[in-house]
Amino acid sequence: MMELAGATLRVKQSIRMDTARDLAEQGSALLAANAGVQIVDLAEVPEADSSALTVLFAWLREGAARGHSFKIAHAPQSLLSLAGLYGVTELLPLA
Repeated sequence: MMELAGATLRVKQSIRMDTARDLAEQGSALLAANAGVQIVDLAEVPEADSSALTVLFAWLREGAARGHSFKIAHAPQSLLSLAGLYGVTELLPLA
């Protein structure tokens, strides 16, 4: 589940292998239709596995192709740990 509030897209559920595809598609559609999104807020994401990185990088790549960028706010510690493990932390535009 996601919620668009002004310039913020709030993700409100876990991002795991079983939810990643639907979230990726839903988020892609919302971001494409709302170029004013500046923040993707993960404060309400209770759980994130490695598929969360895939989803975020897909959104970032799609946004860059449209000339749009956003920051990631309140990334869960599990996501930050995985990003560090994979050596991709510096690729995430953390707010």
